[in-house]
Amino acid sequence: MARGRQHHPGALSRRSLLGGAAAAGAVTLTGTAAGTAAAAGTSRDVDVAIVGGGLAGLTAARDLVAGGKTVVVLEARDRVGGRVVNLKLAGGGFTEGGGEFIGPTQNRIKALADSLGVATFTTYNTGKNLLYKDGTRTPYDTSGILGSVPPVDAAGLANAAIVQSSLDDMAKTVPVDAPWTAAKAAEWDKQTFESWLNANAVIPSAKFLLDVACTSIFSAQPRELSLLFVLFYIAAAGDENNVGTLERLTDTANGAQESRFVGGSQQVAIKLAATLGDRVVLSAPVRSIAQSGGGYVVTADGVTVTAKKVVVAVPPPLAARISYDPLLPAARDQLSQRLPMGSIGKAIAVYDTPFWRADGLNGQVVSDSGVVRSTFDNSPPDASYGALMGFIEADEIRAYDAASVDEVKAAVLKDYANYFGAKASSPTSFVLQRWDNEGFSRGGPVAYAPPGVLTEYGAALRQPVGGIHWAGTETSAYWNGYMDGAVRSGERVAKEVLAEL
Repeated sequence: MARGRQHHPGALSRRSLLGGAAAAGAVTLTGTAAGTAAAAGTSRDVDVAIVGGGLAGLTAARDLVAGGKTVVVLEARDRVGGRVVNLKLAGGGFTEGGGEFIGPTQNRIKALADSLGVATFTTYNTGKNLLYKDGTRTPYDTSGILGSVPPVDAAGLANAAIVQSSLDDMAKTVPVDAPWTAAKAAEWDKQTFESWLNANAVIPSAKFLLDVACTSIFSAQPRELSLLFVLFYIAAAGDENNVGTLERLTDTANGAQESRFVGGSQQVAIKLAATLGDRVVLSAPVRSIAQSGGGYVVTADGVTVTAKKVVVAVPPPLAARISYDPLLPAARDQLSQRLPMGSIGKAIAVYDTPFWRADGLNGQVVSDSGVVRSTFDNSPPDASYGALMGFIEADEIRAYDAASVDEVKAAVLKDYANYFGAKASSPTSFVLQRWDNEGFSRGGPVAYAPPGVLTEYGAALRQPVGGIHWAGTETSAYWNGYMDGAVRSGERVAKEVLAEL
């Protein structure tokens, strides 16, 4: 188990879905705008209005256009990509501020990238991982029998292995398209993941490994998550031919963090948007969706769209901030109110070289302290400069939401120096992306379900409301919360709409 490592129960990896741009220093987006801003008072009449220009909305638009329908994509930001974004660095080059990794069974995002000519490369994973626990720094080899599992005590390793196996076995009984129908759904949805861990991860070091796995996957604490939701998420880490496993969620090699995109993950969204041309309208946050006659009027800043159908492809908490006329059914509205976003930030320190490699380290850390408790080597394929990326998650990012960039930077660099030595204290540049403070995401990487939500309201997740259909990674049966899930949701919703038009 390792959210970004390889197989530690609890080592980490990063999400696949974030987006936005709040950075320290001179930072701009890479690529082109891949869309146009609407002139004030613009109106359009189309078959389908799509709310959200992330991977879900853009994929839906592609498939609807291929099906012969007219569309418009309304994106609130001045860029496409949603929780996926490339940020240029002041000294040249770029880094990924949001979702960046893909791995085995994430075949829909891979197929999309291939069709657009966006290649992948292997995440840097040569050398030893680091465990930083109780103030002690322990490098460890990941090629042995334990893989990337951190070298905690034997009792902890044994307990963690049992817990991981139990979670995988329970997840196999959860239907990915309707987890609320699992035989034990009511029992599992009544409790938090923490309460279950407290009863099963009885060795402190095992609890540490599972806690860090949880925060690195969900950017939320175990106390915040329904056990049923966690089991669904594990089940969803696969595809139609491969059952999901916790190991696939957390591993680097052979896991969800195995590869990155050449040119950065936002290149997929930018190139996809370019194929849609002026169908993509930027800087157009949607304010209301109102039924009118046999269709809908969608009102956004600067543009009004009349459409037969509407696809809402933004996270549920943000979809709830749109005004609907008539009101949404209570079950759908209550669902949206009860799915909070995870809390996450990314801190990237840039150096002249990836100096940790010369020390035999791969840049991946799992830690029990500090503001950053999981790191990756985010250097480019040619290692023309070095980049250490750290995730700030759950309680840690919430503690710094009101802090200045300089305060966060100081805390992050202190952690990096603990992990990689004094050289890490002096980067040539530093970028901070705080998704909690980003207006059109308000967190990431995914909206999660606390206890009681899935069994009571889950059936409303994908259920259309009249001609309004729902997309976004949170609606995906596979790779929920990841770029692959976003693409899958766009493909699904396009089929739904095409069947009705």
